[in-house]
Amino acid sequence: MRSKNGRNLLATALVGAVTLLGAVAPAQAAEKRPNILFILADNLGYGELGAYGGGMTRGAATPRIDSLASAGLKLTNMNMETQCTPSRSSLMTGRFAIRSGTYAVPFGGVPEGLTQWEVTIGEAMSRAGYATALHGKWHLGSHDGRLPNDQGFDEWFGIPRTTDESLWSESVGYSAEIAPLEKIMEGKKGEPSRALRDYDVAERRLIDAEVTRRSVAFMERQATAGKPFFMYVSLTQPHLPTLPNPAFVGKTGNGDWADMLAEMDANVGQLLDAVDRLGIANDTLVIFTSDNGPEFFRPWDGWAGPWRGAYFTALEGGIRVPFLARWPGKIAAGRVSNEIAHGVDMFATLAKIGGATVPTDRPIDSLDQSDFLLGKSETSAREGFPIWNANTLMAVKWRNWKLHFYRQDTMFDPPAKLGIPFIINLFIDPREEKPTVDSWVVTPMLKIVGAFQATLQDHPPIPMGTPDPYTPPAGH
Repeated sequence: MRSKNGRNLLATALVGAVTLLGAVAPAQAAEKRPNILFILADNLGYGELGAYGGGMTRGAATPRIDSLASAGLKLTNMNMETQCTPSRSSLMTGRFAIRSGTYAVPFGGVPEGLTQWEVTIGEAMSRAGYATALHGKWHLGSHDGRLPNDQGFDEWFGIPRTTDESLWSESVGYSAEIAPLEKIMEGKKGEPSRALRDYDVAERRLIDAEVTRRSVAFMERQATAGKPFFMYVSLTQPHLPTLPNPAFVGKTGNGDWADMLAEMDANVGQLLDAVDRLGIANDTLVIFTSDNGPEFFRPWDGWAGPWRGAYFTALEGGIRVPFLARWPGKIAAGRVSNEIAHGVDMFATLAKIGGATVPTDRPIDSLDQSDFLLGKSETSAREGFPIWNANTLMAVKWRNWKLHFYRQDTMFDPPAKLGIPFIINLFIDPREEKPTVDSWVVTPMLKIVGAFQATLQDHPPIPMGTPDPYTPPAGH
């Protein structure tokens, strides 16, 4: 039988333990990092989704994607770079692609991809303790050493380049000996990637279903293991050829484009259902966006909504994209903002949210938008940015104004240097057709350009096709 003093000592110890646990628990809870499900569509124009005026007006409702808007944040002024590879590069590195030798879509036989010197968001999140995966389109290097599993992702599945290559085998005079078909591939960190099969038109219809299936399986494994994950779902739709999965052919009765929208919405729905079913919705930040503006080629024309232009141009239709974010309890439902943001900001923002580190040994263009994203600030951390198309500085955007140095109406028009730059007020001229005389705005715009150009002097861009190993010049 214990003595009274013994009981008092035990009680004191228990109270102390409970007090200690009470002190530790909030700290542990504060350190819990969210899962991140980042969904990137390929060439999805601003006006395609129901939440942005599309959906049924494009032949197919998009209720599952639209639910992200009603349950979270919708940005109406999210911007990307003008082409697929540059946008993916800036998302991946937090650096405008002109810095990284990834400023244009590579065509047949051209050396391409991110050097190993670049630090990707996959690497940053992996170092922070996240399980990482990329499923879908990569477009930042197509050989071992420059594939996703070499750039911070624990696993990957998809295509190393782009979807229009699936049309090659149906082209007149095509020879696989001269130009082998792109392969669907998979790989794991620390191992060479392997080719699974040719990426032809038949596989083009099937790939997003497989991307979705594998992404769901990855989230299931990590939820079971209790490990935070960074799941980068890089859909191939609606990039040309915009052909729906066989299960969706004829589903809407409104043609391939509408059937594709229905398929995309269903695939995103499967991803959201998995998050809900796994009981991790409150612990998961979901983001849906596009890499640039819409398709330009018939019969697969996309729609940029109120904006003019398509990808490969500096017009709003080429750079302004949908952006939806959901995180229950963290992001207010139904919030809408027209504040400027840019895809390059995703690196610093996701790094902050996930407790990852942003490199300090190189220029980083990414701005931490976590306070803005989470509603702690109604104001974006960004007021403007330079707009490059390939290696040409086409324009600069600041608040609701834009300064064009070149004119280019479509991707096939050569950029024409303007004798006098066009000043556009996007509030009164969203189609960028009539210059204004608000010349005072040139001052902050040229300040943006000057500051950026100064960093290029101090840290020269990496030339496209630079092999590994790359090291910056001495003194930089």
